[in-house]
Amino acid sequence: MSETSSETSPASSRDTAEGAGWGAAEPGGYRALMPRQVERLSWLDPRTLWAARNGVLASWFGDPTGATRGRWVRQREAAGSPADKVIRRDDPDRFSFMVLGDTGEGDDPQYAVVPGFLQAGQDTRFAVVASDVIYPVGDTADYGTKFFRPYRDYPAPVYAIPGNHDWYEDLHGFMRVFCDAGPLAAEPAPRPLTRAWLRALLWHEPHPVDEQRLAEARTLRSAPAQRALQPGPYWAIDAGPVRIIGIDTGLLGTVDAEQGRWLREAARGPRPKILVTGSPLYVDGEHHPCPIDGGGTVDDIVRDPAHHFVAAIGGDIHNYQRYPVDVDGRTIQYVVSGGGGAFMHATHTIPRVSVANVTERDFRCYPLRGDSLAFYSRLYGRRLRLRRFFTLTEAEATAVVAERLGMPPTRTPGTPARITLRTRLVAALLGAGGRPDRTSRFRLPVRKIYTRLFSPGSATYSPPFFKSFLRLDVTPEAIRLRCFAATGNLPQEHRPPVEDDVTIRLA
Repeated sequence: MSETSSETSPASSRDTAEGAGWGAAEPGGYRALMPRQVERLSWLDPRTLWAARNGVLASWFGDPTGATRGRWVRQREAAGSPADKVIRRDDPDRFSFMVLGDTGEGDDPQYAVVPGFLQAGQDTRFAVVASDVIYPVGDTADYGTKFFRPYRDYPAPVYAIPGNHDWYEDLHGFMRVFCDAGPLAAEPAPRPLTRAWLRALLWHEPHPVDEQRLAEARTLRSAPAQRALQPGPYWAIDAGPVRIIGIDTGLLGTVDAEQGRWLREAARGPRPKILVTGSPLYVDGEHHPCPIDGGGTVDDIVRDPAHHFVAAIGGDIHNYQRYPVDVDGRTIQYVVSGGGGAFMHATHTIPRVSVANVTERDFRCYPLRGDSLAFYSRLYGRRLRLRRFFTLTEAEATAVVAERLGMPPTRTPGTPARITLRTRLVAALLGAGGRPDRTSRFRLPVRKIYTRLFSPGSATYSPPFFKSFLRLDVTPEAIRLRCFAATGNLPQEHRPPVEDDVTIRLA
């Protein structure tokens, strides 16, 4: 059973447009934390797309990540890592920890999260990065500006699970930083003229490690209390009364058979559990149970009442979503938390939610769909030099989204907005979702093409950014989960608004 709770906090996007970051707000001071020279990542740059080609190659010629992951795991076990992959901490029964997802682009949106993250996390025991620590390809050389520097003032350990981008260099950077692993021994060359041979011809290989550069980066988080060493790319943390299980879903969002066997074993027992995964199980109004090689799914394990999972938190999608799913009389909170720094994935493309008996009344997302549509209308208005046509005010966007979904506005606009043919056309062109019973065969493919093709090039470098992170407060009786916003504007920088607040009972 779960219930929502609230306390006095700054106005959020659900309260006012100013709480969402709109208006003539003063930019925050996050830029003082950034390096002088920042390389802004473009997902429309052919060089970036070519460097990140391994995911496409894996889908064409077979996915090698399961075998590579197994080699990493065996290497760590040979070096003395525990075979059960459990990190046993000495946290008390009442403690707090943070969750960030999809962090490492190293530019304004990532650094805009840092002040609020430090404020909300100042008394927490550790943090977890859920997917895609480093963009674009998980290069060890990028850890200085995209991991060590932004979180240098976070006083506690940071654990992580890799995302698909961390796998674009076969996990070499991730394993070096989080597991202190040495180079992985080379595999024998595949037989000529096989699928594996074709894949190897085109595969993006890891860059050599600049040892001096990595050593200098490590000094930014070198205090004894900041150090964390995890046994591999997947692990379990026993902390206070709960077990947190992190799984690695590789390049294509799947779990290999070896990891699947470990997950089933780690999930046993009455201790309440939280799953952290690189591939969310519920996202964009759809169920993605995550297959395990050899049979079964990750969600089968989560739903098994004998395993006592109370939440499943996934990264990969760069926004916040929450689905409270009833499973045989108990509620499991399925959460998407990928708003930690990378470009924003649209929420206005999510159709009216009706999945696993979760409806719009129960569903939560950040940014709100109207704010997402206003954000993208402004972005494409600038990009296409059609500002007068494309740009919607936040009030217009909120109103037209409510009309398309057939429901009242999530936030009541300060000034009522008139819905015109133009606002409806812009909403349709930008893939705004609607009611499932009104989704035509044409509209659904348009939305999917939009979200997969256009959205990845949609980073912006001026607020509001609509970033987010989680704080979880654990007691023997309950876990309180809060989603905090990071807009990049000064009013929200040191007092981040709470965009969602739910209490998960453990009894």
